Amino acid sequence: MKIKAVVFDMDGVLIEAKDWHYEALNKALKLFGYEISRYDHLVTYDGLPTAKKLEMLSLEKGLPRGLHRFINEMKQKYTVDMVHALCVPRFFHEYALSRLSSEGYRLAVASNSIRDTVKLMMDKASLSQYLEFYLSNQDVTKGKPDPEMYNVAIARLGLKPREVMVVEDNHNGIQAAIAAGAHVMKVDTVYDVNYENIRKHIRMFESEEDAG
Repeated sequence: MKIKAVVFDMDGVLIEAKDWHYEALNKALKLFGYEISRYDHLVTYDGLPTAKKLEMLSLEKGLPRGLHRFINEMKQKYTVDMVHALCVPRFFHEYALSRLSSEGYRLAVASNSIRDTVKLMMDKASLSQYLEFYLSNQDVTKGKPDPEMYNVAIARLGLKPREVMVVEDNHNGIQAAIAAGAHVMKVDTVYDVNYENIRKHIRMFESEEDAG
């Protein structure tokens, strides 16, 4: 079965923004004497929506729920400031997406970030023009690791799950993509998301499908 579409996670895949979200949330939390350690971020919180992180902090560390909205708003403000300061186009991403698009692959983004952040980052990275659509945590009722976001993306593409390859970097996203039935290309850094590596994985998954 041929792969016809590639759906990218955003943070840590197309944008080196995982530290931005971590630092922005901690900056907001520190206003009230709370913070997430680097270890907890990497092991527990990485890839989760901010609202989920705040709910976990309330359960585990007693963060008052009445502060959630304000902290979330401040976190988004700090994130936007960092995006404007740090988010720039990367040639190898532009090349990969432009070439995949020209070869007929359909491209989309599915991110646990909010819609405005996804749009801003894709625009600043000069990648929006190659995307058929993007999904944010505001487009689903359950964020990753629930498979809803990838189920929605696959349905919107009008394809079978095995015709889609998802590019993910963290456990929650990988879990969501596998549960949705898609092929999953796991990456460790944004530098792994280059044309040659993507095409190599597409060929590998197509060969596995043919053999199976």
